[in-house]
Amino acid sequence: MTVNQKKMLQTSRHFALTASRAIHWSKPRGFSSCSAVLNKRASSAPSPVLSSPGVGLRTRRMHPLSLLGTNAPPEPEEAVDNILYNTPPKSANTPTERHILTLLVANEAGVLSRISGVIAARGFNIESLVVCKTEVPALGRMTVVLRGKAAEIEQARRQLDDLVPVWAVLDYTNTPIVERELVLMKISAVPPETVHDPLGLGSDAASHAINPIMAAGFHRQTVVELARIFGAKVEDISHESLVLELTAKPEKVDSFLKLMKPYGVIEVVRSGCMAVPRSPIESYDDSNGELAEDASQAVDASQLPPG
Repeated sequence: MTVNQKKMLQTSRHFALTASRAIHWSKPRGFSSCSAVLNKRASSAPSPVLSSPGVGLRTRRMHPLSLLGTNAPPEPEEAVDNILYNTPPKSANTPTERHILTLLVANEAGVLSRISGVIAARGFNIESLVVCKTEVPALGRMTVVLRGKAAEIEQARRQLDDLVPVWAVLDYTNTPIVERELVLMKISAVPPETVHDPLGLGSDAASHAINPIMAAGFHRQTVVELARIFGAKVEDISHESLVLELTAKPEKVDSFLKLMKPYGVIEVVRSGCMAVPRSPIESYDDSNGELAEDASQAVDASQLPPG
């Protein structure tokens, strides 16, 4: 054995010893000893081919971690591709918003069908639709409430604006507005427990401790008191039902309907949303009747109480 071969064998055994020490500190349970395997490979390794007598090939010095099978760091392109592949796509469930569109249209036949056809072709469900005349006889006004994504609503608005009988399409979504809705509801004037037994002749005497007529009176009194708190008016009353009228925001109307549900809601008629933009209040200087210096900071009328 030549001197170079002896040096190469010593170098291989040195790295095998270093690797076995590293495995000893981080070897999991059941992991076979790596030093014996490396020593066996080093002893059975073929002798290097010599290009000339007394001169051996120079081998590349390997890091101890490379002997354990650890891969080298990936290239930048490979790392970027891996990150892009493992990045989840954007969620298609974009939050939907409630949009209020006001259309100024020509007061003629067939306009409503054309507008509703455009909205239906886009796949939108109309939550409410109010059509009425304006102070101009040849001009009509439509208030449409839709729910969808902002980009899709904007495309529908532009398509509606291109129709011939449509003069203008206004989006009041992010605008301070006065929004109101009229609702007429018929509420039962008889308590639910006395509907099927109006004379109180049931077998359970404890459930009829109060006279049915007195129970109906308490029931009507409670309904009228709740209507007064919400600002509703009693338009009609009879022995069987009450008709209430409420004009408020749609959210308040929904809350009032939920509150009236245990008392027996017989029928509900809602007009739909009607909206008109608020006017900003500018501050004036009382001394000379001109705009004050801080007129740019106009008072938002939407923050003021109604009335």
